[in-house]
Amino acid sequence: MTTRPPIAADPAGYADVSNVGLEPLKTVRSRWPAIIGAVLTGAMIVGLARELFGHGLAGLGRSVPADPRFYLCFVLLYMASPTGDYVIFRRLWEIPIGGLVALIKKRIANEVVFGYSGDAYFYAWARAKAQMVASPFGAVKDVSILSAIAGNAVTLLLVAIALPFGRDLLTHDQFRAVLASAGVTLVISLPFLIFSRRVFSLARPLLWWVFSVHCIRLLLGSLLIALAWHFALPGVSIGMWMFLAAGRLLVSRLPLVPNKDLLFANAAILLIGQDQALSELVAFTAALTLLVHVALIVAFAAHAIATRTPATVSKGARA
Repeated sequence: MTTRPPIAADPAGYADVSNVGLEPLKTVRSRWPAIIGAVLTGAMIVGLARELFGHGLAGLGRSVPADPRFYLCFVLLYMASPTGDYVIFRRLWEIPIGGLVALIKKRIANEVVFGYSGDAYFYAWARAKAQMVASPFGAVKDVSILSAIAGNAVTLLLVAIALPFGRDLLTHDQFRAVLASAGVTLVISLPFLIFSRRVFSLARPLLWWVFSVHCIRLLLGSLLIALAWHFALPGVSIGMWMFLAAGRLLVSRLPLVPNKDLLFANAAILLIGQDQALSELVAFTAALTLLVHVALIVAFAAHAIATRTPATVSKGARA
C-alpha cells in the first residue's frame, strides 16, 4: 500500500497534483503493469505484421520523392507527437529520456492496434515505474483528453482560416459537408468542457499548459506535412498544401469513417488534380510511416535484449 498526504485543491476546485509523482515512493510492486505492457507490445507486433502482409509497404514501390527536404520534414513530423508528449510528461513526472521510447511505442500502438491502446501501454509503463510516479492514471487521462480537444480546436481553427480561400474550390454539397463535419468536431468536445471539473485531475494552470503544448505540436505537424508535400510535388503551391493539411486534420477527426487516408486522397484529387501523383504520394507517405514503425520496434526489441543483464533474467525467472 502507498500512503500519501492529502492533495490540496486550488481555488477553482481542481486537485493540485502538479507535483504528484516526483518523490520516490515505497510501493508494493504489481506484476499487472508488466503483463499489460507485454500484451500490448505483442499486439503492436501483430498489428504491424498484419499491415505488412496486407501490402502495407506496397506504396514504397510508387514514385519516390527525390528532394531530401521531404524526408527531413517527414522525420520531424514523425517525432512531433512523441516529442510533444515527452515535453508534457517531463514536466509532470520528470521522466528520463528513456520515456521517449515508451511514448514512441504509444504512438505506434494507437495507429496499428486500436485507438488509445497506446495510452493504455504508456499507463502500464508508468505504473511499472511506480518509484517515479504515484498515480499516473489521472495525468495520462487528462493528457489524452486534452490532446483530443486540442486536435478539435486546431482543426476548427485551420478550417476557419482555410475555408474562405477554398470556398470556390468546393461544390455546394462539399461545403455543407465540411461545415457539418466541423459542427460534429465541436460537439464532440463540448461535454469535456462543460463537465471539466469532474473530468480533469490536474490543476488548471497545468491543464492550460498541456493544452497549449498539444496545439503547438498540431500546428507544427500541419506545417510540416504541408512542406513535405510541397517538396515532393513543388508544382502545387504551399498555400494549397496548407489548405489540404487543414482538410487532412478535419478528415482525421471524423468519427466512424473507415480508411480516412483514402477519403482524404480522393478529396485532395478533386481539389488539385494530379490524381496519379497525389495518390502515389499519399501511398508512399503511409508506407514510409509503417516502415519506420517496424524499424523502431525491431530496434527497441534488439536494444532490450542486448541490455538485459543476467541478474534481470534470474529475477524475472524467480517472479
